[in-house]
Amino acid sequence: MEIEKSKAIIEAILFAAGRIVKTSELIFALEKNEEEIHTIMKSMQEDCKENNRGIEIIQVEDGYQLATKKDLYEYIYPILDKRTKPNLSTASLETLSIIAYNPRITRAEIEAIRGVSADACVYKLLEYGLIEEAGKIDLPGKPMSYKTTDEFLKMFGYQSLKDLPELPRYKLDSNQQIVIDELIENEENHNTEDNIVQKEEVNEPHSKQEAPMPEREGVSDFQK
Repeated sequence: MEIEKSKAIIEAILFAAGRIVKTSELIFALEKNEEEIHTIMKSMQEDCKENNRGIEIIQVEDGYQLATKKDLYEYIYPILDKRTKPNLSTASLETLSIIAYNPRITRAEIEAIRGVSADACVYKLLEYGLIEEAGKIDLPGKPMSYKTTDEFLKMFGYQSLKDLPELPRYKLDSNQQIVIDELIENEENHNTEDNIVQKEEVNEPHSKQEAPMPEREGVSDFQK
């Protein structure tokens, strides 16, 4: 009976707050430890799934929020939300991806990766609340750095940045930024290895004792 009361209290808090409620806040309100809170939250999430309710409890970083289920959005939007839907261009999505994988990155570093100005994309992402300022970097001119927000996690369905898809093999520099030259070199080496394997497979005798196809002159491994 006590756990049901705790669930009711948490549901009321999440409903009234209308935002992400930190675990520390729930610990303070219910006077329970962190493990107990997480156990209750998991149970409440399962309740929403099993009872086919229109709401769900999502976890974002170290907090929880009461939300409507994503597959019901088309019914809710026309009635309650008259705001313009975020319209992200390919350039904005590229910029957002770079920031997500490189927290505390500066605008100059973003531009160095993309090769074009990032001003418009950064302003748009700030306007939508998908990124935020992360403090100035100890570099000449003290440039501002940027990181993604909880709104980014909610929009793309991640609990934390740790859930982002894995990048191809890469190397980080002393500032924990991706070394693009190293990434390109590794990719080229990987492609070369694949082509060598494919060449060896082509040159192997077939089980039916077919004559091997003669190699065409002037054709490189990458064209085979």
